Amino acid sequence: MKTSRFLMPLFAAILVGAVWVSAAAADTRTISSSGTAHLAPAALGQDAIQQPEFLQQEEEANGTPFPNKPLGRQKKLFPGQTLPAPSIASSGVAAAAAGFDGLNFRQQRLANGGNQFSVEPPDQALCVGNGFVVEAVNTVLRVYSATGTALTGVQDLNTFYGYPPQIDRATGVQGAFITDPVCYFDPEHSRFVLVVLTLDVNDAGDNTGGNHLDVAVSNTGDPTGTWSIYKIQVADDGSAGTPKHHNCPCIGDYPHIGADANGVYLTTNEYSFFGTGFNGSQLYALPKAQLYSGGSLNVTQIENTRVSGSPGFTLAPATSNPGDYDQAGNGTEWFLSTVAGDGSETGNPTGSANKIVAWALRNTASLADKNPKPRLDSVIADSESYVFPPASNQKPGPFPLGQCLNDTSNLFGPGLGCWALLVDAQPASPEVESSPDSSDTREFQVWYRQGHLYGSAGTGVNVSGDNTTRAGVAWWEVVPTQRITGAAAHLSAAIVHQGYIGVAGNNVTYPAWAVRASDGKGVMAFTVMGNDHYPSAGYAVYDSSTGTFGNVTIAAEGLGPDDGFTGYKALVGDPPRPRWGDYGAAVTDGDSVWIASEYIAQTCTLAQWLTAPIGSCGGTRATLGNWATHITKVTP
Repeated sequence: MKTSRFLMPLFAAILVGAVWVSAAAADTRTISSSGTAHLAPAALGQDAIQQPEFLQQEEEANGTPFPNKPLGRQKKLFPGQTLPAPSIASSGVAAAAAGFDGLNFRQQRLANGGNQFSVEPPDQALCVGNGFVVEAVNTVLRVYSATGTALTGVQDLNTFYGYPPQIDRATGVQGAFITDPVCYFDPEHSRFVLVVLTLDVNDAGDNTGGNHLDVAVSNTGDPTGTWSIYKIQVADDGSAGTPKHHNCPCIGDYPHIGADANGVYLTTNEYSFFGTGFNGSQLYALPKAQLYSGGSLNVTQIENTRVSGSPGFTLAPATSNPGDYDQAGNGTEWFLSTVAGDGSETGNPTGSANKIVAWALRNTASLADKNPKPRLDSVIADSESYVFPPASNQKPGPFPLGQCLNDTSNLFGPGLGCWALLVDAQPASPEVESSPDSSDTREFQVWYRQGHLYGSAGTGVNVSGDNTTRAGVAWWEVVPTQRITGAAAHLSAAIVHQGYIGVAGNNVTYPAWAVRASDGKGVMAFTVMGNDHYPSAGYAVYDSSTGTFGNVTIAAEGLGPDDGFTGYKALVGDPPRPRWGDYGAAVTDGDSVWIASEYIAQTCTLAQWLTAPIGSCGGTRATLGNWATHITKVTP
């Protein structure tokens, strides 16, 4: 978040020496379960425009970073000037329709009897095991069978986690705002773990500064049954047992999840909630033995991570296949991160980089002890270059929400065009088909297999035969090692394969990668959109023996352009920020890899959009958006 690749021979590795740092501090607190939950979906609501449709402050709630100033030691991390977008060749594109549609914008908006907001982008979580497929997107959850049959209705997460509705449409009272779901299935213990970031609000919907990671754990291997709930406070303002950090209360933004034999690991990016500031990534280690017991839970927080003087940004913890864990150092969980971001978090002024960071959390077997003593170290590895990607263009097509805002007819009376349905005054300038966000250069999902780490990030690419820089994927297969002497560890990292994925004339965004145990073959999921494809669910198969990806395969071809409210200045301000996914997902299940991607599953004209019920286009979308998700089982 393009399809050719730059490859390195298998053993032409980049070796990195003894560059390592330790995290600032570890803080352990004990919390109790806050209750239980089970899926009891309410009926979907009725199509209607009901103001307010979305939170005006939604984007503001992500916090505001300050421009971290480069420090002397950061010369090890950042290039002296902005690196050019890498030039690559385009691989072929094939079509192989497979899988089934998951949750979509309409279901999310109409869940809980319609007492929901319109929400973009589609943040997607997926976990698979024990014959169940669990998908969460934004504020809704659904469970499927392995054949794609829906086993539950669409469950809103506010009700699931025990909160009032997002908005009570009868009274206008607003409940907690839930976002950024992530999910993990533990194959040894047969438990599902679903985590969301929850922002506390008052009745009017104003943020209070309180926010927490809400952790739901299934009590059995059946996710349609009862779950236990834990709430981990992350405001870090000294309240509720949290440490007191600079310029907090802060927000624990963009959580990630991973696990080893001993623990489940959550990471966040910590921004000041009401002021400015970025404190670095925070790491929360949860011992499995306690997490699955339903009793009290040790939460060990590794605070304000740093590498070579720069704040850690988006530390992505690894997930692995059953029984495949690093037992060195009394248990080790691995993470990857990049060092570019957009420059404001890391202090990198160029928005580009040619290094990545491997992190090792050692002594994870101590997490359930009375006084856990994990230690986080990191090592910098030279890598291929990656640069901030441009927004993604879209294939032209009907965009009825935007076209409604442009309508100057007398549809609803003299001078009252279609725009009068949505805004109080005629927009001053016309809307255009949006160019969805392609994320930045942060690390996405990480997989661990037999001592290898597999990660990816967004990048700009120049694809041969194309005259425009587009969004693509940079990827790495990394072999980290540690030599432990007493309490100290000397880390190194070898990048044994790396490359790019890009498609001429199109964009590839929001990758997620998993690798099966048997032979090292993997699957990377992503979205493809551009000149030739409406936003489509795609993937590519990886062969670890050669370090190569095959062609991009389109699992679900997009049917029309993204037509969501964040793409139009009359609705969200000028310039708009068209949102498109913060997460994709990929997980293994035996010899198969399950993947999830966002795409557009419908299309309609303005005339069809205006046909009652307005905005539904025959029940295929809701008024203010049309994103959808697709779930595919791939056996490489």
